[in-house]
Amino acid sequence: MARDVSDSTPVSSRDELVAFLEEGCKPKERFAVGTEHEKIPYYAATRTPVGYDGRPEGGGVRALLEGVRDALGWSEIRDECNLIGLHDAAGGAISLEPGGQFELSGAPLATIHDTAAELDRHFDVLRKVADPLGIKFLALGMSPKWRLDETPVMPKQRYGVMRRYMPKVGTRGLDMMFRTATVQANLDFSSEADMVKKLRVSLALQPVATALFANSPFADGALNGFLSARSQIWLDTDPDRTGMLPFAFEDGMGFERYVDYALDAPMYFVKRGEAYVDVAGQSFRDLLAGKLPGLPGERATLSDWANHLSTIFPEVRLKRYLEMRGADAGPAPMLLALPALFVGLLYDEAALDAAWRLVRPWSEAERLALRRDVPRLALAARVGGRSLAEVARDVLALARGGLERRARRDAQGRDEARFLDPLDAVLAGRTQAERLIKAFKTQWGGSVDPAFEACAY
Repeated sequence: MARDVSDSTPVSSRDELVAFLEEGCKPKERFAVGTEHEKIPYYAATRTPVGYDGRPEGGGVRALLEGVRDALGWSEIRDECNLIGLHDAAGGAISLEPGGQFELSGAPLATIHDTAAELDRHFDVLRKVADPLGIKFLALGMSPKWRLDETPVMPKQRYGVMRRYMPKVGTRGLDMMFRTATVQANLDFSSEADMVKKLRVSLALQPVATALFANSPFADGALNGFLSARSQIWLDTDPDRTGMLPFAFEDGMGFERYVDYALDAPMYFVKRGEAYVDVAGQSFRDLLAGKLPGLPGERATLSDWANHLSTIFPEVRLKRYLEMRGADAGPAPMLLALPALFVGLLYDEAALDAAWRLVRPWSEAERLALRRDVPRLALAARVGGRSLAEVARDVLALARGGLERRARRDAQGRDEARFLDPLDAVLAGRTQAERLIKAFKTQWGGSVDPAFEACAY
């Protein structure tokens, strides 16, 4: 997330929190797609991580941001005196994850063709800035070599709060923060009923995305035993704010039910002015009532609510849009395949209805078991008596049909379905992680070092 929201409008009731989410409803003709992706910077000459201020090997993350700022003319985002992000008027932004992962938060765009053009522009500028600094970027879901204590720490106040709190609620939260990278697609809904249907389908199918995009088999310079270690890490990060949201499949699901879930998730911070007040573990309900122990008498604002929603991390997150959060980062074609997959499934009524018929028979126990199995087994996992590879073939066919019927064409007359081709290749062969594991065991001779060339943007 590029920057925390600043809106001092006071809120004092649950109804106002519900209304905030309801305002995300859009007419279908205004549906857009936003794509966010993280990439891990490293010094090409030494295969070492890139700190904020740089090292003798070259400039650091601050220099990357300054170079991109100067090249694009984007506005700065600062935390105290530190440059920690950039944004433009169209809604795009660049931000830093805790360990220096460099994130493009794409603007809301009409088509995947537009997303592809945005991605090309981003990498063109980034290479021009990064090459003179000796910096490249890993197209992996987890840093393959550096220990947690070797990973840089970015100077963002909110991450300081999270860093102190994470070890209290799980064993892998710091690994999640500092060593993983993801690609995410953000999509719209037209009504509460539309949101619920899309949330249910995308939650049930998030393990399919995890399997298709599995790309994090290395850690600490060796195989880590998983195809998506990034996904496995989320299983032991913080149970109060992660997971598959079983309540979303219950009768009565809607904006109110999600608000109740979010209210029950402990807070991290309250932002006042430029300061992040650490209230980790305390309740937003108390802030709403003016009884927060960490800020006695302080009342909630809309920005407090928006910021709190951004600190909840289920497999699909509801804000004023839906965020697909199950995929590992990967090479550029895969960064486009994720939004294509979910646009095809969720923005076409026939595809959405068919996807719901596909996943509706799965029980809560089956969905949770699939979520637990996928980091290790990927497409070999099973659900509903079938392999996930079989399910994924059906899902891809639905998404392809949805994109073909959507018929958004580029200047060459091509529709968006071509962006699914990398996923067909995964199903026809191996996941990205399985290909990397084979290379590690054969031509790489048991070393992860070749990954810095084979998996570089």
